[in-house]
Amino acid sequence: MGVLDGKVAIVTGAGRGIGKATAKVYAREGAKVVVASRTPANVQKVVDEITAEGFIAIGVPTDVGKKDEMFNMVAKTVEAFGTVDILVNNAQGFGTEENPRASTIPTPLEDTDDAEWDYTFRTGASATLWGMQAVFPHMKVNGGRIINFSSGSGIEGFPGNTCYNATKEAIRALTRTAAREWGKYGISVNTVNPSLKTDAWDNWMANNTDFVEGLKDKMPLGFLGDAEEHGGPWMVWLASKGGEYVTGMTFFLNGGRYMN
Repeated sequence: MGVLDGKVAIVTGAGRGIGKATAKVYAREGAKVVVASRTPANVQKVVDEITAEGFIAIGVPTDVGKKDEMFNMVAKTVEAFGTVDILVNNAQGFGTEENPRASTIPTPLEDTDDAEWDYTFRTGASATLWGMQAVFPHMKVNGGRIINFSSGSGIEGFPGNTCYNATKEAIRALTRTAAREWGKYGISVNTVNPSLKTDAWDNWMANNTDFVEGLKDKMPLGFLGDAEEHGGPWMVWLASKGGEYVTGMTFFLNGGRYMN
């Protein structure tokens, strides 16, 4: 038996990286998993990988930057499984809607583009808010776990990352607010601040080579963690027994690079 037996989990941005790793470890722990991501082919690939291992998953292609699609994602989940117990708001867009990118490109604050600002917030802070609002009626009845994603870049104010920094800190504010308002319903809301090896990390490194390479030197543990091996157990714990007693917190999965 897994520690998430009988639970229903939605993971956004689950077509790759941390989202994919989370979806897979949740399924292995017994959760019925909804794989949500923008690209249908990536969604289906992850669903196929999970079901090939003998676990339960469905795919719901979702553009998190569109409110109606976020609410549809939750509606499809409830239609298939009757409820939703866990929401992982992992997805984040970069660039603009017309020209999306795989990661941020350093841009001085004074040159920040309105279209990039709007798209980054819509797929970050706004998408996180919409996901939380969509699951609330269901979690209000039986409680639930919401896990959002922040970033050390936002906490540190990494130069050239204005849009991303701002949306990730907004997500931390949303998390603390929801933790205070929804605790009475048995809903815990936390953020995870990761430094884990993913495709997005590789793309970010390509545009910030010297800085990203230097991050490893700042990690007391001396290595960059794996999304499934090192991130997975923490994501499971936050969604399982014991996780119900922590809320409004930011958890740093970064090898000690940032301590608080």
